[in-house]
Amino acid sequence: MSEAEIPQVDPGVDAPAPTEEEQIIHPKAAPIESRFLYVDVAALRAKQLRRGARHRLDQAEEHPLPLLKAVKAERVAMEEVKQNLVQWDLPDFKVVVDLR
Repeated sequence: MSEAEIPQVDPGVDAPAPTEEEQIIHPKAAPIESRFLYVDVAALRAKQLRRGARHRLDQAEEHPLPLLKAVKAERVAMEEVKQNLVQWDLPDFKVVVDLR
């Protein structure tokens, strides 16, 4: 990147930086009734977690994952989907009719 593309920050301005301790409240998603949809949503969420997204699980939850299982992004994603913390939607389906 050239210097023209890098945003310059005025050193005299003290903007409050967001802290990691601030809780972001995520709305509950609709429950997933299909195990196939569950797998798809969890796989996409695990991909997000592997790319650096923060997990949405509370540290003080009732049933915490064992420490070794919580390390894998797939396990964290499955638990997030199970607790309805991941928003999902289905695409609109188009009906294709062959009129030959």
